[in-house]
Amino acid sequence: MIEAATAAPGSHGHVFLAADHEASERRTWAVIALCGAMMFAEIVGGLLFGSIALVADGLHMSTHAGALLLAALAYRYARDHANDPRFSFGTGKMGDLAGFTSAIILAMIALLIGYESVLRLLRPVQIHFAQAIPIAFVGLAVNIGSAWILSRGGHHHHPGHDHDHDHGDDHDHHHHGHGHGPERASAAHRDNNMRAAIIHVAADAAVSILVIVGLVLARTFGWLWMDPLAGIIGAAVIATWSYGLIRDTGAILLDMTPDPQLAEDLRTTVESEGDRVTDLHLWRVGPGHVAAILSVETDEARDAEFYRAMLDRFRVLSHVTVEVAPAK
Repeated sequence: MIEAATAAPGSHGHVFLAADHEASERRTWAVIALCGAMMFAEIVGGLLFGSIALVADGLHMSTHAGALLLAALAYRYARDHANDPRFSFGTGKMGDLAGFTSAIILAMIALLIGYESVLRLLRPVQIHFAQAIPIAFVGLAVNIGSAWILSRGGHHHHPGHDHDHDHGDDHDHHHHGHGHGPERASAAHRDNNMRAAIIHVAADAAVSILVIVGLVLARTFGWLWMDPLAGIIGAAVIATWSYGLIRDTGAILLDMTPDPQLAEDLRTTVESEGDRVTDLHLWRVGPGHVAAILSVETDEARDAEFYRAMLDRFRVLSHVTVEVAPAK
């Protein structure tokens, strides 16, 4: 006889969004407004006062505003469709999909900056220091302000609350727990959509700092090569951050085990009673939410509820399916 934790479709919700999802969305829209205003002021000011540097920086700001818009729309879509039955495990991965896309954009920006910097290194051009340095400082200020707004949520804490679904059948048990648990699963709680937005503004801030240093040294000592060198270093930094974001979000989109130690702890916990875990799958369904499927062989008269209670302490588990079969 097999006992499985399954239920009829539509019998319960699968909302696996971060606890501060709506607050993160509001912060993202606020930064879009800030970047949009800065972009508009630079482009209009550059056209009015004949500064191509201002226009160029305004267009550069538009790329970040576009990436942030992607993040905001992902937050909104995930919220609006959180209860859409077409999404078997909710819309918690929408932020990871947006983060992956944003990381690709970051990689393209790094390539463009690197390419332009190498060209400038090989073919130096005249630098208008009086315009370029103030613009770099203004851009730095905007990015620092944007990073502050985005990071105001600090450490994202998910208040713990559990709710069980008993459908009147000894063979059907669901458990949904939200919040942090004793296991080391920091990656499972990370909001990659917000992370991507912060990386965008942090990358721009890092480039602004490098540009300021390069411009000051170029003006002071006549080292015109310092400006493109700063661009190359900035491109390398952005590419590194982009790679990390692609690696982490790609792993989630491909349902890789979010925490191998958690998987081992689950197996050890179940097998501590003399049973045997024959199959175990873990994957992240949203920030702070991990789903698990376990197949257990036992010689005892134990049902899925027994193992659900045993795994209650792993509060990062938001959707647990247990299949129980007699040992062969």
